[in-house]
Amino acid sequence: MNVSNNFIQTDRQEQLYQKAARLAEKLKDRRQQADQQASLPVENLDALRKEKYLSLTLPEQYGGEALSLYEMLLVQEKLAEGDGATALSVGWHLGVVKELSEENLWEPSMFTHIAKEIAEKQTLINRCATEPATGSPTRGGIPETKAVLDGNEYVIDGRKSFTTMAEVLDYYIVTAHVKEKDAVGSLLIPKGTEGIHIEHTWNTLGMRGTGSHDLILKNVRVPKANLVELNDKPKKPGPKGWLLHIPACYLGIAIAARNDIIEFAKNFQPNSLNTPISEVEHVRNKVGEIDLKLLQARYFMYSVAEKWDHYPDKRAQLIKELGAVKLVATNNANEIVDLVMRIAGGRGLSKNMPFEQYYRDVRAGLHNPPMDDMVLSLLAKNAFS
Repeated sequence: MNVSNNFIQTDRQEQLYQKAARLAEKLKDRRQQADQQASLPVENLDALRKEKYLSLTLPEQYGGEALSLYEMLLVQEKLAEGDGATALSVGWHLGVVKELSEENLWEPSMFTHIAKEIAEKQTLINRCATEPATGSPTRGGIPETKAVLDGNEYVIDGRKSFTTMAEVLDYYIVTAHVKEKDAVGSLLIPKGTEGIHIEHTWNTLGMRGTGSHDLILKNVRVPKANLVELNDKPKKPGPKGWLLHIPACYLGIAIAARNDIIEFAKNFQPNSLNTPISEVEHVRNKVGEIDLKLLQARYFMYSVAEKWDHYPDKRAQLIKELGAVKLVATNNANEIVDLVMRIAGGRGLSKNMPFEQYYRDVRAGLHNPPMDDMVLSLLAKNAFS
């Protein structure tokens, strides 16, 4: 029996869920291809665009569906059952669009221009912030990428690592040190801009299908107006609810692994047994443990998302819970897939079966932000304050 869908509360959520389910079936067929080629298949993007998936988090006045955080997690979790790498990739796009629209980070005219493109052309956008020297931007390092004003243009030079969907993005939002402002800013750079180069560096254990290659910027010129964000005054980072797309994705992978191992157990009968291994007590106990871990993580995640949506004036108080959801969900997902591998036994290591890819992909969740140590430190600091 598949995992319960009792988190669906409305007809609209059911329709969104079914859209994600249809897409998940299509993405599943190319999951192994994406893994082998270390790139996001163009066919996956075509399928997402056909269903207008890339505009789901846009406000309705721009032609989007204005997904709540809860709804975004529902569709992303389901999409990840088909292909975790594609779901994680598009989750960054959906989250960035949601953040820009809700927090009014850009000049209205610039956001309106991009929003219309996303609605009409299903344009793909993502932030490019991580660098080899600074590591994750959540650690607070100043980017080595430089933006220098030259007349009415900014000239940008630098290198960004972990650039998810690097080869297929339509726009890059690049963080850089803006020299004349002596501050960190973000610049909007369209694909095809002269001086942009993608270096194929993405050769990882898991989540290979995100195609997170290095973005090289050499004498890249954009209009002055493309400096869309500027952090000229240091400010304490606030809670970012949309980052829950990360735990939703890894729980989706865990659910897929859970469903596949149940089918395997119901159909695999070694000649030493009179029944399939689904009747063996230790196998059933492991499946029970899997479902317990899923219940714990999913109820936690969706309850926090519900609070985020229903009490916007209290979002600042949820920073601990948001981090804790990510920690619990990604760690539980890893433990779930480990239990799946123990049920599958040596067969689970075969490239002819899906389990070893689940095992590799789910590990990546431990290295997405926020990191476990930062979450635990925040919780401890709150406890002793």
